Amino acid sequence: MDLVEYKKEVFDKIVEGYRKVASKLNIKDVHFIPISALHGDNVVDKSNNTDWYKGPTLLYLLENIHIASDINHIDCRFPVQCVIRPQSQEYHDFRGYAGRVASGIYKPGDEVLVLPSGFTAKIKSIETFDGEIEEAFPPMSVTMTLDSDVDISRGDMIVRENNTPSSSQDVELMVCWLSENNLQLNGKYAIRHTTKEARCIVKDIRYKVDINTFHRLEDEKVIAMNDIARIHIRTTEPLFTDSYRKNRITGSLVLIDEATNETVGAGMIV
Repeated sequence: MDLVEYKKEVFDKIVEGYRKVASKLNIKDVHFIPISALHGDNVVDKSNNTDWYKGPTLLYLLENIHIASDINHIDCRFPVQCVIRPQSQEYHDFRGYAGRVASGIYKPGDEVLVLPSGFTAKIKSIETFDGEIEEAFPPMSVTMTLDSDVDISRGDMIVRENNTPSSSQDVELMVCWLSENNLQLNGKYAIRHTTKEARCIVKDIRYKVDINTFHRLEDEKVIAMNDIARIHIRTTEPLFTDSYRKNRITGSLVLIDEATNETVGAGMIV
């Protein structure tokens, strides 16, 4: 702001331009602060140079901004990372399912559904390194035990029976391409989605996004490094997904080049 003499008119013009971009991207929670890194205006303390600005300083905003809304506490999603069976004399019949809560709130006694098997059970206990707890919520790492023996393995998901994710081998996603090698139509890649690993083939490139205008380039099929495109993939196994806008954990995945183990794409499920 020091370069434009702290003029409100310049700040308002910049804000207007950014709001237009944010509306195209459906980004609603945006904050604007007039600052000067050189002189520290509105970074820690209020600046006398911008007496027309009535909002918070940058430090105050960072320390007090509400971030809980980014976490989905409604849709219960618990991707199983591993099955714990000590098979020791003390815990000879213990069977626990460990992982990180992706979304929702789990409590002992809750009825749950296991995907993909479709078996139902009740949560017997929820345990951590410090002992049993009464509820688990994101992003806690916990071990769940169920009241019945259910065949569960890594990559399965524990959800609520009346609130399940989509289950399909055909997935639509926006991909940010990260590799120097172009995205290949009909190319085969490994994917990692929550705790599940599978393989996929790129069936179609729907369109490429012009990052300057946000227009859809439907005839553009060359997807190079740093390009953003919508693609359709088919996986070797069904994925349990939500849209990225609804759930950032179950709505995201990465594509991996099997030959080099390079992460070549970051995908957001639509």
